[in-house]
Amino acid sequence: MKIIIEKHPDGYVAYPAGIPGVVVGQGDTFAEALSDVQSAIKFHIETFGREALESEDPALDAFVAEAAV
Repeated sequence: MKIIIEKHPDGYVAYPAGIPGVVVGQGDTFAEALSDVQSAIKFHIETFGREALESEDPALDAFVAEAAV
């Protein structure tokens, strides 16, 4: 599972790529956010089953790009 981790002024936010807004983790550090989202994913699977996180169109990779608008 690919995890996106964003750095914000007040900490980090992590979420699995390709899964719409169901599971989110946060922390003061990159490692804390990653650990938090892993825990949230495990809890979600234990509560709702693995199929709750399955996507018909899974994210194969994630990229960061800048664009002028």
